[in-house]
Amino acid sequence: MAIVWTPDLTVGVENIDSQHKVWFEKADQLFEAGKSGKSKDYIAQMFDFLDDYTKLHFKDEEAYMTKIKYPGIEEQKKLHRNFIAELAKLKKDYQESGGNISLIINANQMIINWLTQHISLMDKKIGVYAKTL
Repeated sequence: MAIVWTPDLTVGVENIDSQHKVWFEKADQLFEAGKSGKSKDYIAQMFDFLDDYTKLHFKDEEAYMTKIKYPGIEEQKKLHRNFIAELAKLKKDYQESGGNISLIINANQMIINWLTQHISLMDKKIGVYAKTL
């Protein structure tokens, strides 16, 4: 199942939305690489990029929330930390499995669910709050 950003996931904050689009694109590339049997090294590079990009995105999103004094920032930070830990565990499990492709494919649904639910239930609130300012 492809990981695709759709317009209904728009937060309404340009930088956040553009980063979400890149995140979806790169996550999809990781899973497509797993399904198509790309090399373990290539997949490891994709994991590294996703890990770095996720941290950058969360840092930028948290800086924006701080700037606008978003009241839900602490809950967001906690969820961000939890997701970074989940992504690190996924990366570690992949490495320890010797490159088990089924691990990536099975993680697909977890990633899709987290991204869509987090954006729909949490990040959209940032955009709603920002419009009140």
